[in-house]
Amino acid sequence: MKFGSYLFFIFLLFVQLSHSQDKVVGIIENDADSKPISNVHVINLNSIVGTITNKDGVFEIDANVNDTLYFSYLGFKSIKVRVTNDLIKFKNSKIKLTELAYALEEIIVTPYKLTGYLEIDAKNVPISKSYRYSIPGLPSKGYEAGSRNPGAFSKVFGAIFNPVDFLYNLFGKKPKQLNKLQLMKDDFRIRELLNTKFDRETLVELLQIEKFDIDEILRNCSYSQNFIVSANDLQILEAISQCYEEFKLLNRK
Repeated sequence: MKFGSYLFFIFLLFVQLSHSQDKVVGIIENDADSKPISNVHVINLNSIVGTITNKDGVFEIDANVNDTLYFSYLGFKSIKVRVTNDLIKFKNSKIKLTELAYALEEIIVTPYKLTGYLEIDAKNVPISKSYRYSIPGLPSKGYEAGSRNPGAFSKVFGAIFNPVDFLYNLFGKKPKQLNKLQLMKDDFRIRELLNTKFDRETLVELLQIEKFDIDEILRNCSYSQNFIVSANDLQILEAISQCYEEFKLLNRK
């Protein structure tokens, strides 16, 4: 009996260890001067959890061997690092970020005939209008379809009731990654990072899809070009998540 209890204890210990995660503890430094960088966002792309570095550039995050960590900070080149046994074993490993070199391009300003009177000039500035349509019986708060014209509503209506035709190939490419959308939305560190970004770079890494695919999903979900271009990454994440949930619901039906 004692021997059996001992084996059972060893089994429980093995199960616990097999499901436990290790921790990576490291320091983020500026490659130019080796000074620590605070508030760097660190995301585990496998488990979809995030953290930020403290004032000394130190971070700590749960990770297993072969997980991929993604480091992002404004003004620096984002990098990905594969977790190794050494990275877990040796605490306070130093990871360098390189500053981005920005080249200012020539900007052409389209001239408008302005009078100097705000009331008059405001009426002459072109405004891009986007409208959202809702359909009773569907969980959506609405579908953005661009300008109000006879074809706008038809486009939305047709897209919604033909989900397999317009989204199956897109969502079918990365079903496992898209199932992690809720994890991305629940992690406040990831939300905090996406709320400050407009380049889709982090979304590409999180979803493991191309930037072109992100734009294509939004177009097929009847979001306007103005929204696709101007929304921040968190808004884009919310839009894709909403569209994906409705696609799954309608596809089941």
